[in-house]
Amino acid sequence: MPQPTVPAVPAPPRYPAADAASSASSSLLRADAEAIDADDYLRRILTARVYDVARETPLDLAPALSARLGHQVWLKREDHQPVFSFKVRGAYNKMANLPADALARGVITASAGNHAQGVALSAARLGVRAVIVVPQTAPEVKVDAVRAHGGDMVEVVQAGESYSDAYDHAMAMQREQALTFIPAFDDPDVIAGQGTVGMEILRQHRGALDAVFVPIGGGSLAAGVAAYIKAVRPEVQVIGVQTEDSCAMARSLAAGERVTLDSVGLFSDGTAVKRVGEETFRLCRHLLDGVLTVDTDALCAAIKDIFQDTRSLVEPAGALAVAGLKQYAGRQPQGTRQALVAITSGANMNFDRLRIVAERAEAVEAAAR
Repeated sequence: MPQPTVPAVPAPPRYPAADAASSASSSLLRADAEAIDADDYLRRILTARVYDVARETPLDLAPALSARLGHQVWLKREDHQPVFSFKVRGAYNKMANLPADALARGVITASAGNHAQGVALSAARLGVRAVIVVPQTAPEVKVDAVRAHGGDMVEVVQAGESYSDAYDHAMAMQREQALTFIPAFDDPDVIAGQGTVGMEILRQHRGALDAVFVPIGGGSLAAGVAAYIKAVRPEVQVIGVQTEDSCAMARSLAAGERVTLDSVGLFSDGTAVKRVGEETFRLCRHLLDGVLTVDTDALCAAIKDIFQDTRSLVEPAGALAVAGLKQYAGRQPQGTRQALVAITSGANMNFDRLRIVAERAEAVEAAAR
């Protein structure tokens, strides 16, 4: 398996200081008149057409992790979706809102694997031809699932090593065949579909809630969840989490503009994005309370933590939020107890990775003893 690579640029701050000055600055930023179109996104999320194919997933307490961290930890189980990932929400919402003539031409998308499954299932449900471009590095379990969900309606094309490479190939095919492109993240309807995860979290957790942790690849889940939570319960922190070797959003937020990474790590293939979306960056810049970055060992340890509490195996991207939550919890003052939610975003992992995950998780535990 390829080893993670880190772009040769200075690392961004892992988390903004929680002092009065930074809080005031954050409030002013969110008050910017042109920032977020909050009412429009709230309306889009509330009316999103996701439940024809998606289900409302459980919000489960993680008792073992809660006891160990000294905080109340909840897991939003998007690994329970029919495609084992939240991505079906945004994909279906986008396709269901397309004009009939756009659907009739057929659709095309690029994806690291999970969005591809969402488009495939949506295409089969709507009776639409779909061309799906995935990187050559996409896990076999995801590629096989795309074909299974889409059946005869789907053609799978493999191109490049990352999502960005697959995207470039898909755009060339889109122009040649006049297909309708279904973005993986940089689209208001996709963002709104993912935002229903935030809507469910607040409906399911009525009590005190301090922070929600969201994995970030292209940024649609973080943007959608933050758009809803900040509109309804602005006191709740929404914190993004990325891997240190695929941290395009963290670096972009630190730079104040979108940054394109020279390379990305492939261990967390579901978030291996070189450049985040324009709209997702705009929303995350004004709505997120911070972005944490974690390494591969932290991801492997988080996968084991989730398994111990749920007996479910998530993919590396699916464990990102838990790894970030653990990092955040370790920085809180002794004796504080917070209510924290992590979104377990997907469970599409090749079986042959399990040995590596187990070995690295064990090494993390041994180092901590």
